[in-house]
Amino acid sequence: MNGTKNVHKLLLVAIGATIGAGGTMLLARCAADDPSEMTGKRGAREGTTTPGESEIGAHEGMAMPGEADPPAEAGGEREVLYWRAPMDPNYTSDRPGKSPMGMDLVPVYADGADGDGGIRVSRGFLQNFAVRTAVARRGTLPVSIRTVGILAHNEERVVSVQTKYEGWIERASVNNVGETVARGDVLFEIYSPQLVTTQRDFLGAMEYLERLREGGAYTEAIERARSLLEAARDRLLYWDMTEEQIDALAESGDVTRTVTVFAPATGFIVDKIGDSMEGLKLGPGMTVLKIADHSTLWAETEFYEDDLRHVREGQTVAIEADAFPGREWSGRILFFRPAVNPRTRTLTAFVEVSNPHLLLRPKMYVNVAVRTSGAADVVMVPAEAVLHSGTRTVVIVARGRGIFEPRDVVPGTESEGIVEIASGLDAGETVVVSSQFLIDSDANLRAAISQLLGGAEGGGPAHVHGSTPAGDPATAGDSATAGDSAAAGARRHHH
Repeated sequence: MNGTKNVHKLLLVAIGATIGAGGTMLLARCAADDPSEMTGKRGAREGTTTPGESEIGAHEGMAMPGEADPPAEAGGEREVLYWRAPMDPNYTSDRPGKSPMGMDLVPVYADGADGDGGIRVSRGFLQNFAVRTAVARRGTLPVSIRTVGILAHNEERVVSVQTKYEGWIERASVNNVGETVARGDVLFEIYSPQLVTTQRDFLGAMEYLERLREGGAYTEAIERARSLLEAARDRLLYWDMTEEQIDALAESGDVTRTVTVFAPATGFIVDKIGDSMEGLKLGPGMTVLKIADHSTLWAETEFYEDDLRHVREGQTVAIEADAFPGREWSGRILFFRPAVNPRTRTLTAFVEVSNPHLLLRPKMYVNVAVRTSGAADVVMVPAEAVLHSGTRTVVIVARGRGIFEPRDVVPGTESEGIVEIASGLDAGETVVVSSQFLIDSDANLRAAISQLLGGAEGGGPAHVHGSTPAGDPATAGDSATAGDSAAAGARRHHH
C-alpha cells in the first residue's frame, strides 16, 4: 500500500510539471481518487482498456465521451504488429523491451488504434482547449521576402569635377553641399599659368598658319602649321575648355586670364573640397566637386543566407518608405557583394530604384519586398502547425476517432504563414494548428507514467532516479525529487 501511495505522488508531480494547464484537470481527478482505486485502475490497464478512454483516461479513470470502442480480435486480444519507442517513432522491435532512452516499448496494434504512436483525446478536451485543425494541401508555395535597405547614391551617376593642371580658384558660383546644378551651369573660374600659355600657343599657331597661306608657302609647310594649330586646340580640349570657349578665343584673339569651369552633369552637389573654394590652390588630379544624379538611387539591401535561393540579379522588387505611406517605387537588383557578412550572416544586394520626382533621398531607410514563385506541387500546412525543437520538427496528425499522432516531418520553405513539408506528411491529412503542445506533452508523459506504474507493479515502490524504498525516513523527500526529475525529463523532450 505504501508503495502504491508513493507511485501516486510521483504521478501527481510528473503530470503537473509536464502537461501544465492541460494536466490541471487530471490532477484534480487523481486527488479525488482513493489509492486503492488507483491499484484497480492499474490492473485494468494491464488487461482491457475501458471503452472510450484514452491512455491517460485509463490511468486516471477519466471517461472520454463520444469515442467508439477500439476493435478487438475474436479472442478479446488485439493483434500486436510490433513494438516502438514512445519518444522515437523510428525505433521499433518485434518484442517488448526498452528503448535506447530506457523507456518501455509500446505496442503497435493491427487495428491502427491509439497504440500506433497515437493519443486518444476526449471530445471535451478538444472543446475546452479550442483545438483547431487544418488539412494539408498540395500546391505552389509563393515566396514573399521582406527586408530593409538604406538608400545611397547611384555610383554610376556620380560625376567628379577634377583639374588636370595647377591653378587657383578666383570666383566660385557653388559653395555648399546640397545645392543643385544643371549641366552647363558655371561652377567656378580658375587662373592657371599653363592654360594661359596654351591659349597663347593656340593663337600663335593660328596666326602662323594665316601668314603661310597669305604668303603662298608650300603645301607641306601649310600642313605642318595646321598640325601645330590642331595640337594646341586638342590641349585646350584635354584641359576641359569647351568648343565654344575655344571658338570664342579664336574669334577674339585675346588670351583670357581666367577660364570658366562648367557643370558636366545635372544633380546635387554631394561633396566639395575645403570649407571655402575661393582662393583655393588646386593641383593636377584634385577632386573639386562631386555631382550626383538622384533620378535613380541605389538601395543597399541585406538578404539572409536562406533567402538567397529565391533572389537573383535582374529581379524586380518593390520599395516602400515610411516617409511616404501608401506609395511604392519599382526597383531592380543590379548585383550582389561577393561575400556574406560574417557578423550578420547576410549578403548585400544593390537595388536600383527609380526616383523621377526626387522624393527619395540618400540615407533613407526603406522596406524592400521580393515576390516570386517558390516551390511548385508541394505539400503545405500552416506554420503554426509545426513544432520545432533542437533536432526534431513535429506535427500532430489527427487520425480520426479522437486519436492524434505526433509525427516527425522535414520542413522546407516557409512564406506568409505557410510551410512546405518536404517529407513525413501527405496531402489530405489533417494536422492540429492550436493547442498541439498539450497533445505532444501527453505523448511524452505517457512513457513516464508507464515506467512509474511498471516499477510499482513489480512488488515494490518505483525506483526513479534513486528514490528510496518504502518505509525509509527519506521517502517523502526522494519522492518529490523523483517527480521533479521525471518532470524535467519530460520537459527536455517536449518542444
